[in-house]
Amino acid sequence: MGNRVRQVSLAEAAPEVRKLYRQIFGDRDPVAQPGTGTGSPGDYWTTLALVPDLLKMSSDALFALLQPGRKLEPRFRELAILRTAIAGDCRFEYSQHLKVARAIGISDAKLKALKSWATSEHFDQAERAVMASADELISRNLVEDATFAALKRHFTDEQIVELFMVIATYRMHGLLVRALHLEFDNDTTARMEEVPGPSVNLVTASEEKA
Repeated sequence: MGNRVRQVSLAEAAPEVRKLYRQIFGDRDPVAQPGTGTGSPGDYWTTLALVPDLLKMSSDALFALLQPGRKLEPRFRELAILRTAIAGDCRFEYSQHLKVARAIGISDAKLKALKSWATSEHFDQAERAVMASADELISRNLVEDATFAALKRHFTDEQIVELFMVIATYRMHGLLVRALHLEFDNDTTARMEEVPGPSVNLVTASEEKA
């Protein structure tokens, strides 16, 4: 399935969007010649470019969270993003941030255990608190008292606020990607539908067996 809304070509892009396009796509028109250096189509950027100020706000937030020297250590950030992607069912975020996680040194053993982290022995207590927080926030819109107490044992208040901002920000972007059929998440047709069964009348068949 294709995009649900149109994309913005280089020729029609606002000046601030052109600057961002140059950073991500070089001199190419990303609509005519899609693709980023990490292998994604890049239509997240060309679609949000429909509203330039929102694209700038969005990209500024994303890039700020990925900058070196943040209060939250990169490994915790990436584990939070990956669990947010898994719990929020966003293939794009999951695929992209597996690459980032490897680049910052998270082991393949941990990455392979992400989907079953609760029963895995590969994670320390701080990492487990981070992933529990992501799971609870995404699936239940809360962080349980016991989970928060675990966070407090390992992180400062400033780091906890940054962690929650990471989770909330990436959930928002995951929602946008899924809603607009962007990047690797363009297969969001309804799944909660009845699958037709055989044409035989099941009630009649049941009575005959009785």
